[in-house]
Amino acid sequence: MPDLTTALGLLAVVLVLSALAAGLVARAPLSFPMLFLALGVLLGGHGLGLLDVHADDPTLEAVAVICLALVLFIDAVDLRPQDLRRHWRLPLLTTGPGTMLTIALIAAAGMLTLGLSLVEALLVAAALSSLDPVVVRDVVRDTRIPNAIRQTLRLEAGTNDVVVLPAILILIAISQNTVSGAGGWLAFGLRLFVLGPVVGAATGIAGAWAISQAGRRTPIPTEYQALYGIGLVFAAFVAGEAAGSSGFLAAFVAGFAITAVNHTLCDCFVEYGEITAEMAMLLAFILLGAALPAVTEGLPLAAALLFAVLVLAVARPVAITLVLHRAAISHRARLFIAGFGPRGLSTLLLMLLVVHAGVPEAERLLGIAGVVVAVSLVLHGSAATPLGGWYGRRRTPDLRPEERESIAAGLFQGPPATVPRITPEELAAMLAGARPPLVLDVRSTVQRQTAGGRIPGDVAVAAGAIDDWTRGQDRSRPVVVYCT
Repeated sequence: MPDLTTALGLLAVVLVLSALAAGLVARAPLSFPMLFLALGVLLGGHGLGLLDVHADDPTLEAVAVICLALVLFIDAVDLRPQDLRRHWRLPLLTTGPGTMLTIALIAAAGMLTLGLSLVEALLVAAALSSLDPVVVRDVVRDTRIPNAIRQTLRLEAGTNDVVVLPAILILIAISQNTVSGAGGWLAFGLRLFVLGPVVGAATGIAGAWAISQAGRRTPIPTEYQALYGIGLVFAAFVAGEAAGSSGFLAAFVAGFAITAVNHTLCDCFVEYGEITAEMAMLLAFILLGAALPAVTEGLPLAAALLFAVLVLAVARPVAITLVLHRAAISHRARLFIAGFGPRGLSTLLLMLLVVHAGVPEAERLLGIAGVVVAVSLVLHGSAATPLGGWYGRRRTPDLRPEERESIAAGLFQGPPATVPRITPEELAAMLAGARPPLVLDVRSTVQRQTAGGRIPGDVAVAAGAIDDWTRGQDRSRPVVVYCT
């Protein structure tokens, strides 16, 4: 366990180095997870020996709990119910069949290459099926990639832990033989899937209601609203644990319940929560980097690397390609979604749950997952920026199907209904009238460059970004869209 001076030194490194390296990471084929995991390895016992951290270290456990609880809560707050109602098909496919098929394929690979037992293979597979929202964030923020594609990855990263986390908790119970009989499993299921979510939802709704009522009587400074939101995350986690369920699942449901009942937390909380989660995430990567070399000792390196290749290049691509086979997207986009499935901090944090639960061979399983994560961070972390540039450069005169869609749900819809058309002369007359329409130019970049002309006063909006652009616009004003 790091002493106080070491802990403060690590915080200093996280805060200072992240700021100094931010510009480099934004431009180079690098990512913060790559840098800080490597830094942890350098500082650990197999490097400079400045940091002594083990897989069961209480400090690592505390940082992991804080980080995972915050990430799950904030991800849930970002999952607007109205968005899920519109985009339900995509998260249902990727979170349900997509995740379960990925788990099955990874488990088969683990048994084949590493000789894992069925339960061990399923534990590793469930953790490795978690799409890391930290690494995928680099792609989600890249506007060179069509919005529908980015939204597909964002929704998957925000929802598939709902399947993965309970699966791991059930497998932990099986491996430890702590639950037996139909009655025991019924009680376990009720605690996990009913009591925990109910407690989490009640905590989230009550907490959001309390701060809104207090704010009506006396204005609350934004800094204290931000701190209140962090406290609400921890309260939901503790309530879930006290109920004998999962604190992480309770934290996720608490965040989702707040938005489901139209309660809102101050935007300052989301900003502060994301900053806090970012700091905890980078610190966790350093600690995990220091701990991983010890748990990977003794692993058959060749077999572990082969397993990593099967996880990243076969299991996810096959599973996602199958569930998206009816999506109206180009072959390139389907490969992009299927291939960009990074494993990162969420996988390692989930495996730490297995370690701290005392599952036999847990540290060995953590080491196996760690090898896959290390390979994924190098491949996906270094590829995120170049892939965005590649997608942006691969423009064609005609819009690809995914570039025409502004939402992920549109990838599964058939051809659009007939849209009313007007002639250029009719548009000219409307523009000269008392209430001229708003004209949107939704041509591709290549179309705009080759055509040369534009309608005076028009607004250039990418076809896939219309849905986001319309938010906050005057919906009573007529809109005319032109392409070619």
